[in-house]
Amino acid sequence: MSMIREFAAGFGTLLRGFGMWRTHPRLLALGLVPALIAVVLLVGALIPLALSLGTITDWITPFADSWGSPWRELLRAGLGIVIVIAALALAAAVFTALTLTIGDPFYQRIFQGIDRSLGGTDTDVESGFWSTLGEGLRLVMLGVLVALLTLLLGFIPLVGGVLAAVTGVVLSGRLLARELTGRAFDARGLDSAARSALLASGRARVIGFGVATQLCFLVPLGAIVTMPAAVAGATLLARELTDRAALRARPPAGAR
Repeated sequence: MSMIREFAAGFGTLLRGFGMWRTHPRLLALGLVPALIAVVLLVGALIPLALSLGTITDWITPFADSWGSPWRELLRAGLGIVIVIAALALAAAVFTALTLTIGDPFYQRIFQGIDRSLGGTDTDVESGFWSTLGEGLRLVMLGVLVALLTLLLGFIPLVGGVLAAVTGVVLSGRLLARELTGRAFDARGLDSAARSALLASGRARVIGFGVATQLCFLVPLGAIVTMPAAVAGATLLARELTDRAALRARPPAGAR
């Protein structure tokens, strides 16, 4: 039950990020334009894939040409669904990488504004274009691995489609959560090892936040509004994890 509560708390963290639209509307509005640009670029890539899906599934399954109806159609339709699931898993990583790279100065201002409004650090994090680009490329490469795993799982008979969908959402969500919390952790001077330890300490909450973000990204045009809220929510998540770690490290009352 504790893991379920933590997972639900991750969803709640994203909802609190959406709540920042009410309290910090101008600040979060800065993130709309980069997200819109990234969505346009991604849609331009996904539409040709959707239009070519029938040709792709026919090419992958030539052995099914001699099959009778409806088995041939069912196989190719199922394969098409798996390809779409894998493409969406990759699209989430590419969208996040593109958006953060294009709009890095805007998202830095969102993170800093939210953190300061909550009494956080005044450290200005300037990651630089090349550092941001490198992080984005790493995220895309990990997204490719998730997409390939999702695609392979989809070939498992009977349960492949469901297993691929769940795995794709969970793994993509975890990637998103790690990437989005990066600036908040950097501002606290945490290296990669310390960041990984914090994320591991709240794994269920991190996955809940990431899954909620990924599901919002799947809503048509939802990614545009969600991205600024996700950056705000990731700032809250990073604060929650670091504060909880500090509380656990504090010696018990009366201890010497």
